[in-house]
Formats: sequence, C-alpha cells, structure tokens
Amino acid sequence: MATETNRRRLFATEKMGGRAVYRFQAATMAAGILLVLYYRATRVPAAGEGRAAWVGMLAVELWYAVYWVITQSVRWCPIRRRTFKDRLAERYKEQLPGVDIFVCTADPHSEPPSLVISTILSVMAYNYPSEKISVYLSDDGGSILTFYALWEASIFAKKWLPFCKRYNIEPRSPAAYFSESGGHHNLLSRKEWSFIKELYEEMTERIDTAVMSGKIPEEIKLKHKGFDEWNSEITSKNHQPIVQILIDGKSQNTVDDDGNVLPSLVYMAREKRPQYHHNFKAGAMNALIRVSSVISDNPVILNVDCDMYSNNSDSIRDALCFFLDEEMGHNIAFVQYPQNYNNLTQNNIYGNSLNVINYVEMPGLDSAGGCLYIGTGCFHRREILCGRKFSKDYKEDWNRGIKERGQKNINEIEQMAKSLATCSHELGTQWGDEIGLKYGCPVEDVITGLAIHCRGWKSVYMSPQRAAFLGVAPSTLAQTLLQHKRWSEGNFTIFLSKYCSFLFGHGKISLQLQMGYCIYGLWAANSLPTLYYVMIPSLGLVKGTPLFPEITSTWATPFIYVFCTRIIYGLYEALLSGDTLKGCWNGQRMWMIRRITSYLYGSIDTIRKLLGLSKMSFEVTAKVSDGDEAKRYEQEIFEFGSSSPECVIITTVALLNFVCLVGGLSLWNMPWNVFLLQFILCGMIVIMNIPIYEAMLLRKDKGSIPSSVTLASVGFLMLAFLVPIV
Repeated sequence: MATETNRRRLFATEKMGGRAVYRFQAATMAAGILLVLYYRATRVPAAGEGRAAWVGMLAVELWYAVYWVITQSVRWCPIRRRTFKDRLAERYKEQLPGVDIFVCTADPHSEPPSLVISTILSVMAYNYPSEKISVYLSDDGGSILTFYALWEASIFAKKWLPFCKRYNIEPRSPAAYFSESGGHHNLLSRKEWSFIKELYEEMTERIDTAVMSGKIPEEIKLKHKGFDEWNSEITSKNHQPIVQILIDGKSQNTVDDDGNVLPSLVYMAREKRPQYHHNFKAGAMNALIRVSSVISDNPVILNVDCDMYSNNSDSIRDALCFFLDEEMGHNIAFVQYPQNYNNLTQNNIYGNSLNVINYVEMPGLDSAGGCLYIGTGCFHRREILCGRKFSKDYKEDWNRGIKERGQKNINEIEQMAKSLATCSHELGTQWGDEIGLKYGCPVEDVITGLAIHCRGWKSVYMSPQRAAFLGVAPSTLAQTLLQHKRWSEGNFTIFLSKYCSFLFGHGKISLQLQMGYCIYGLWAANSLPTLYYVMIPSLGLVKGTPLFPEITSTWATPFIYVFCTRIIYGLYEALLSGDTLKGCWNGQRMWMIRRITSYLYGSIDTIRKLLGLSKMSFEVTAKVSDGDEAKRYEQEIFEFGSSSPECVIITTVALLNFVCLVGGLSLWNMPWNVFLLQFILCGMIVIMNIPIYEAMLLRKDKGSIPSSVTLASVGFLMLAFLVPIV
C-alpha cells in the first residue's frame, strides 16, 4: 500500500476569485449588446439617409458581439497552479529524468551571439543535476560567428556554473545578473565577483569584435575541429549539416573548476539548400528532436527562444511536479510558462507586456483543458511531441536516455547526428505532419499544441512568483507591428484551414477550448471592423449623417453602458495584471494601431496565400536597436522614422479624425444631441493619437514621421472625404 507521503499531490489547482462579480458584469454586458443590436436592426434609415453606413455599423457591432462571446471562454473560470518541489525532492531524491534543452537562433545580426550565449549559460546553470542536462543550440543562420560564441561559452561555463551554484544567484544569465546586481552581493566574495564579471566582459568583447569584423582569429580556429566545417563557399542558405559536441556531459573529463560534471553542449546547423524548403523554426525544432535522439534522448524537452533567458533556476523542478504527479501527470503533455520581458518601459509604450494574456487568458485556457503552446518557455514530453496519442494505460519511461554508447566515440556520434539533419531526411516521412512540430504555418507552436490537445492530452500553465523566463520585447513600433503581423497571420491561417479549432477540435476538445483558440485565430479578422469604426462615424460627423441614437434618447443607454463597461473592465484587467494607468492608455492606443496595420496586413497576406498569390515567409524580429532608437525607447517616445505602408495608415486615420473633430466643432448649427456620441468617439481617437500628431508636426528627430508619409496621408484623406456616407 502506498504511504501517505506517496499519495500527496505534487501540485495544487486553485480557482481565481471574483468570478461571481465578473459573471454579473458579463450578464449585464450581454444584455447591453443585445439591446444595441436590436436598436441597429430595427431602425435602419431610408435609402440616401445613411443606410449603407448604418448597415455597416450593424455588421461591425454584430462582429464585435460574436468576438466578445468568444473571449468570455477564457474569463469564466480561470485557475492558477502551485507546485510542491519539497515533495518532489522527498519522493524522487536525485532519481529524476534527463532534460534536453533546445535554443533556436536564426541570424547573428538580428540576434547577437552575445545575447544568445547568455541564454545558453542561464539554462546550463539550472538547479538540477548537470549530468541530466543537455543543451542544444540550433543555428539556422549557419554562422561561424555563432559557433565561435558558443565555443567561448563552453569555456566560460567552467567558471560560471560553479559561481552560480556556490552562491545560489538569480538570474543565471550573466548579462542579466551583472546588469542587475550593480555591485557584488553581500554574501559574495568581492574579489571573486569582480573576477567573474571581468571574464564575462572580456568574452563578450571578443565575441562582439568578431561579429563586427565578420572574422574569427586564425589562432582561435586551431582550438576546435568544429571551425573546419566552414569555408568561403558556405552561406546561410546553402551549407552542409553541422553538428558539434562542444561539451560531452557523458565524459568524466568534462568538469567545471569545482570538479563537477558539466551539462552537455551541442551546436547544430541543419543542412540548407536552395532547392529545399526548410520550414523555418518548425524545421529547426524537428531537426533538434532527431539529433538529440542519438546524443542524449532525454524524455523531457524544454525549448526557449535565444532571447528568453532562464530567470528561475527551479523551473525544471516546477515542471516535473506536473509530469511526475501520480494522479494527473499521465494526462499532461506539456507545461507552458508565460512569455515575460525585462526591457519594457515603465508605461509599456508599445503595449508589449502581454500581461492580460499571461495573467487572465492563459489561466482561463488552462481551466478549459490546456493552455496554448507559445513556442518558448515550454517543457514537453518527448514522445508526445513526436506524435504519441493519449491512452490511459501508457506509462512513461522517465529513465530513458542514452546511458551507454558502446564503442562509439564523439566523432561517430556527430556523423550519425549529421545524417539526421540533412534536407532529404524528412522526404517521404511524417515529420512536420504527424511527427514533431507541424509545417505550413507561421505559428507552428500554436498548431502543434492544438494537435497535441486533439490527440487527447492536456497541458498546464505555470506562472511562478519569480518569472521563469525573461526576454527582449520589440523596442520600436516597426518591430512591434512586424511581430504582431506574424502572430495574427499565423493564427488566422490556422482558423481558415482544416486545423480550425471548431473543425479539427470538434469532438476532441471542449467547446470552451475551441473558442479559446479562436480568440487569437480571429485577431486578424478584427482589422476591417476596427478600421470601419475609427473612420466612418467620424466622417458621418462632418457629413451630417447620424449613426448613434440621440444622447437624450433611452436607446443611448445601452451604447454608453457597453462602451464604458468594456473600457472599465479592460482597465481593471490591465491594472490587476501589473500595468500602470498610463500603460493601460498606451495599450489602448496600440490595440487600435495593431488592428488597423498588423492585423490588416496579416489578413491580406493570409488571403493571398490561400489564393496561391504568395508563399509563406518568416521575418525574424530584430532584438537590437541603434543608440538613438534605444534612447527614445527609454524616454517613451514613439519611434516612426520610416515610410512604411503601416505608417501611412496610422497617420491617415489620425489626420482624418482630427479634421473631422475640427470640422464638427466649426458647425455651430449642428444638433448636438444627435451627434454627441459620434463627437465623443472622434474626440477619444484624436486624444489617443496625440503622439502621432507630435511625430508628424512637432518633432524633428529621426524617429519622427517623414514628410513623405504626411503628404501621402493628406492624399488619402482627401480621397476619404470623397466617399459618400449613404
């Protein structure tokens, strides 16, 4: 019979409070929305009196009503998880499964190698037996500069890992630790702290110098055979597979300065050839799964982006509390941590905090049977990631992993691994379909997680008090819009494909979870309704076309209630999730900007791909900004500075509302009781766009709006006024 100790759960699930108040608010909101739709449908004006604009408003508000219902799926009963690592330690001691950690990078210029290795060093230093950790770096840029940086990290790790564990420091990314600590901690030796810091700075200086020059010193190339893989003919899109084991954790000779075994460290650049499609990050992840299977083959896989360093050294043990729980662990496929950033400004100028997603929506998805797989900060069970279907009698072999290699040496293992990273290896196989991450979608993570859920597995969302991972958020408007375009386009592609959660998930996952997936699947579809709502009522204001009930009418009440309640509750969620009041306002501005730019282009590109007019592409979001851009970001000054189509749309909408507001004020004979709601809506959009007016008319720095964009916007503005509101 099991003892009481063995029966104790390794994690607890708790319902979040305040649901009764929320459900009352949701019920009154639903009633208000129905009244708004009833008013619209029963008071359509006659032809020539704004009927087309009125019907358009009805369609837009109907769409918002449907989308609002979908968003309630994750707000009805959110939960939080709590782990008991002491019970894990008591029950399993050091008899814990091995973990393979995958880090992906794609471009040494957009993702500087010095940034990448700080992430690598942070995941090597987990509070976990080092012999059970194997770290793999996938370099899709196939760059000798990245390999050189990893080689430098393999040497520095011999001093960094003992330093971390001796003093139990957090975070264990050297870049983050030394920037946060400022001076040595009281419990640390000043001499040792200064020595390690100096070694780290010297290493990063060597790496940054090599990246700037584009060359590796010849004497360095003689120190590791891996440098021989590169020659003058290799390019980022045309090279052979490269696999190099820089630290062999299975060898007794690879120890740190304290004599402890180091984690394995492996570099991989899968083969790239122009005639083969490489399937972006999904292809890299699948190559890592195969390569790791002949080097370590550990049953747990953690994947992180190269800019998401480990901020909590106990994250592995937290994840294992779910996997190894005797009662529920057999159901759990993956454990997802939130995506947090460490470079956000105080007031979150570009709305990149993801706080509402992290603290409201993901816990709500967790209660519905599984949070989304978001592509970073996620622990997977290897066999499930490789396509295994759920069965109640399945027992995981947590002791799996390559223990004995027989007569094979490192060179033979590397050659075997290279054969698994070739372009032709996947031909005629189920890789990218039934096995590994799925291909054909810019958000391969979301569609892969959906497929796992539809095979019967659950997932959990873990948000510890100390963030598990911290990364780099986009620090310019252009980077932010690019990132959201990719996310919205990928999720919309899923929604319009056979993998739409309502179709693919029918009968396999709950309706609540199906709706939860569609919150993000329909991001792009919100673009046209939003563009309509921020333009047509304002145009109606100066053209004398009323589109809302009179302010003195009883029917104005549901419009005002729905609008105010939506704003107030959104403010409540944002403040509760950690945003400032000004940050909430910035978030509202970015909500509008993303919808009329990123989501608009995401929807257009999705339709073009479905019609065969374009092919899928993947643009890496730059993780660096120049000095002036970084300074403006710290000062929370909007960064434009380009003549992009997105910038033209933003400026046109801002100008249109400003002109309409001024025009409306100049019409003294206007019946204000009829047009007051339109006037308030137009005024709020103008106030929201103040940074755009400043960048267009007052600022002279490089981040201001170019005059060519202003002129183009004036042209589009004149065309907009030619549109009849009938």
